[in-house]
Amino acid sequence: MVRTIELNTRQERILQIVKDSGPITGEQIAEKLSLTRATLRPDLAILTMAGYLDARPRVGYFYSGKSGTQLLAEKINLLTVQKYQSIPVVVTDSSSVYDAICMMFLEDVGTLFVVDHSSNLIGVLSRKDLLRASIGKQMLESIPVSIIMTRMPNIAFCFKEDLVIDVAKKLIEKQIDALPVVKTVDGIKYEVIGRITKTNITKALVDLANDELL
Repeated sequence: MVRTIELNTRQERILQIVKDSGPITGEQIAEKLSLTRATLRPDLAILTMAGYLDARPRVGYFYSGKSGTQLLAEKINLLTVQKYQSIPVVVTDSSSVYDAICMMFLEDVGTLFVVDHSSNLIGVLSRKDLLRASIGKQMLESIPVSIIMTRMPNIAFCFKEDLVIDVAKKLIEKQIDALPVVKTVDGIKYEVIGRITKTNITKALVDLANDELL
């Protein structure tokens, strides 16, 4: 919806009440109009989605003067990696390509992170890397993943404080499925503490869509 929608008389009255008395709950607005909360629910939803009103749990409705697009952008910019990251799936650099293929299949993931003995990130394995290594008659049990993995500094990663929207941009730019979530160690190494994937970001979008009004 856009701010140019034409409001009906009741919606105009609701808007004026919120301007004069906000923050105010849906029940209080209904009482002022001598209507039920259920009757007002569609009007409040329209006014909120259009950006005329904003709502906060246990606070109420208040006049925002912002468009729905602006409000959505604000909510998106509050979503951080920490809230949506999942457990990383890792292998050591001495693991064989065969073991990595089994790990990817058993864990049902599209990306494996390669770490050293201290859990520091040293490489990334994608489906394409493993598929490429599988072509031919090579003995996969004898080939270490360190030979085929993507190495630093050619690895994209993120931190738990980063915004989900920035991670999404990286995934699109790099045309990859996941990023390792890391923390800095000794200023030069990166310990893997999580992963964020396209599925994680989809969950964030679903959470936004399911945001309940008061």
